[in-house]
Amino acid sequence: MSRPVCVLVCALGGEGGGVLAEWLYTAAVRAGHAAQATSIPGVAQRTGATTYYLEIAPQPAAPGAPRPVFSLSPVPGGVDLLVASELLEALRQAGQGFVSRARTRVVSSTTRALTVAEKMALGDGRADTARLLEALHGSARAVDLLDLDALAREAGTAMSAVMLGAIAGSGALPLPRQAYEEAIRAAGKGVQTSLAGFALAHDTLVARRGLPQPDPQPQGPLQQQRKEGRRAQAGRAGGKPAVAPHELRVLARQRVQAYQDEGYARLFDQRLARLQAAEAAARGAAVGADGPAGNGAARRPGGPTGLSSATAGPGVADEAARWLALWMCFDDIVQVARLKLATARLQRVRREVKAAPADVVKVYDHFKPGVAELAGLLPAAWAGRLVAWDRRRVSTGREPWALPLALGTHGLRGTLALRLVAAMKGLRRHGQRFALEQALIERWLAAVQAGTREHAALGLELARCGALVKGYGSTNERGKENLLHIVDHLAPAVAGGMARSVAERCAAVRAARQAALADDAGHAFDAALVAHHAPVRAPREQAVRWFKRRPARVG
Repeated sequence: MSRPVCVLVCALGGEGGGVLAEWLYTAAVRAGHAAQATSIPGVAQRTGATTYYLEIAPQPAAPGAPRPVFSLSPVPGGVDLLVASELLEALRQAGQGFVSRARTRVVSSTTRALTVAEKMALGDGRADTARLLEALHGSARAVDLLDLDALAREAGTAMSAVMLGAIAGSGALPLPRQAYEEAIRAAGKGVQTSLAGFALAHDTLVARRGLPQPDPQPQGPLQQQRKEGRRAQAGRAGGKPAVAPHELRVLARQRVQAYQDEGYARLFDQRLARLQAAEAAARGAAVGADGPAGNGAARRPGGPTGLSSATAGPGVADEAARWLALWMCFDDIVQVARLKLATARLQRVRREVKAAPADVVKVYDHFKPGVAELAGLLPAAWAGRLVAWDRRRVSTGREPWALPLALGTHGLRGTLALRLVAAMKGLRRHGQRFALEQALIERWLAAVQAGTREHAALGLELARCGALVKGYGSTNERGKENLLHIVDHLAPAVAGGMARSVAERCAAVRAARQAALADDAGHAFDAALVAHHAPVRAPREQAVRWFKRRPARVG
């Protein structure tokens, strides 16, 4: 082969892509190959991305031979090796045509760094990893997959070192292992940890060569259940497979217990038990209608309802468990203080700033609690007076009251302040917010229970509406309003003077939920309500503030 070996390296910000490109260039030169490296600044929808392009002569340069002429940038279909530190970043380059089925070998991490679009979605906006892998395998000549992020953490080194080891282990470049190691030593910084990460990734990929590529997650019993249930659960909100139902309930209960206490966890169990009883009643009714003694017309797919007596995918209680746990663990100032003090959070901060064990890291947390946050922990009477006082202030044109705070949580004073707030967990049960949230939860669960007794499909659609309640502040309030509007106007058998079948109500609830998750402004949600003959939401009161404009000076 006379043409150069073309290498395209894709890294996210802070992963050492420039260092990796320098190592590759140095390794090629030290092995006697002519080479050239260029960087291509760019921006990805995460932490920023920069691509690096290298061309390496396939054979060591002969004495006196003319220097080859290299290109400064890659061309579609002209890349021999694509290296990516993130799975979607590899697909992004493939989408631009740089990955060729006849020529390109891809070495990619299975790690995902969610894009802004994935994070902004009101529902589960994550891209399906299985589909990403399928597209990548269908685009490239060969694909080598490793969890490079896990290998970097295991070796205690940067991503660039393990990426270099994966490149060497793939055998895609005409360079010996010694040349790569010499390039790391020549850099003179973090040599030992970089060599350890290089060796770990190199040996791991060499050991896997010729074996089937693994999935991004280890295939234990739980992961196998996820894989087997993916097709059956394709109709879930967000279309993502979930963990096994029993595993999800255990995790949900643990979260509820950690949030409050064992009594609160027992309330979670009791609520799920009610839904399970409704499911059992629905199954008994379905069996009775489909049995020899019943005509079964209303339950069979071809009957008037157009619904099957058995619903594919998760049961009503299984679906409701995840959303119920999240709703019961609503965010308040006590929960925020507890999360800020979590050891895992402090460890993550130190890891993100790459602090050494002996380094002193100072963390300043900024808070701005308002009347709503403070009133949430007060009894209803006191909270009502406080909220009314703040509304009077707003009606006069003033800003809602809030208390800006900046606490150094690395020090004693800031830590004690947060621990004091976190210790108020016992007051939560007596506060206005707790009572309000429990009342709204009961309204939702009552609708799910009633819908399940009528038909399991209707109960499942109402249970999935729990996905609307998320976040905090106005986002949380809007989600609860949308959910209750669906419960009040789309779930009943008779609404607005019109009688509707179960199938019609299932379709209406599903359409309204999907519209609410697709558009945070609410226009799609109102359109879905109108399409299914339900009233739109009443406009909310909003204070109008007037500002006096100073007259302009003349002359």
